[in-house]
Amino acid sequence: MTPTTPGPPAGDAALPLTGFTIGITAARRADEFAALLARRGAAVMHAPAIRIIPLIDDDELRHATDTVLADPPDIVVATTGIGFRGWIEAADGWGVADELIDRLGDTRLLARGPKAKGAIRAAGLHEQWSPPSESSSELISELLEEGVSGLRVGIQMHGATTDWEPLPDLAQVLREAGATIIPIPVYRWVPPDDPDPMSSMIDAIVGSEIDAVTFTSAPAVASMLGHAAKLGVLDGLLHAMRTTVPAMCVGNVTAGPLHALSVPTMQPSRFRLGALARLIADELPRRAQLLRVAGHEVSMRAAAVVVDDTALELSGSSLALMKAMTRIPGKVISRAELLDELPGGGTDTHAVEMAVTRLRTALGDAKMIQTVVKRGYRLAVDLEYDEPDTDD
Repeated sequence: MTPTTPGPPAGDAALPLTGFTIGITAARRADEFAALLARRGAAVMHAPAIRIIPLIDDDELRHATDTVLADPPDIVVATTGIGFRGWIEAADGWGVADELIDRLGDTRLLARGPKAKGAIRAAGLHEQWSPPSESSSELISELLEEGVSGLRVGIQMHGATTDWEPLPDLAQVLREAGATIIPIPVYRWVPPDDPDPMSSMIDAIVGSEIDAVTFTSAPAVASMLGHAAKLGVLDGLLHAMRTTVPAMCVGNVTAGPLHALSVPTMQPSRFRLGALARLIADELPRRAQLLRVAGHEVSMRAAAVVVDDTALELSGSSLALMKAMTRIPGKVISRAELLDELPGGGTDTHAVEMAVTRLRTALGDAKMIQTVVKRGYRLAVDLEYDEPDTDD
């Protein structure tokens, strides 16, 4: 299992994400997001899927800025607040911010959402229109209805364009409608310098060793999908996200590359980190299986078991046995079957007996695992949780 940052220990009342392990792929605000999850009891695994190029060092942004200064576009679209602010800050670092603001004042400024609108106004400018829904699709519809043929349109981009970007792409659609596009690549994203943490997270997703993976930008999704393809495990990654490890996205744009590959996602109604953390805290406990075992409340997690509101970290062998016994609660599982579940397998069923002993010790109540003579072991599920007796 890949190392994680643990959440706080459970107190008198368990936190909603006690025992859950959440993967974070964000490059920006990862510490803030991790803190939101940890305060709800989660352990966090962080593997940035992208790296942001510093604006002041970005030759492509400087070239785009010089293009706007020399010949301002007819329309400029601000897609994100942080991106538009970053553009103005970079221009200030180059000593051309005042000139850029003057040029933008002569163009028709459109803002994709309230944050972009706020950034425009903070620069002393004013947007001419912004879609109430914060939707790129609504923005596209407005521009196409007005007509853009023959116009020069500057688009403040919000990341690298890749084969995994959600469609329709704003620049592509407007270009096909006859516009000349001037891309303004603010906060370009590239793969991380060290791909090992992302490789480890992909392994954890494929192995169902985390309970959910989160994405806060479409480029982060694109980067992980591309890296998984290079590793030869893309099919396994997609299968896991379709079945055992839900993908939790900050919004529809972020989720677009996954939807294109038939991966279901969950998003909050508001595209904010706090709303995403609340969604995770509501959704994961609702999905978790709750059992009554020998008088205890038991719920499995990807990397732990929660017993009576306390998360217990188990060894690899104990965790494997516990997962096997909770797949069909109360079913007797033979020693041979349990041997196959142990990491590394083996041929000696004595290893199973030792593993069961360690599991009973870790659980704190040996009665939770019953020995069924000559047959194997079972989870001691209480009668009220068993299938009802159909005999008269």
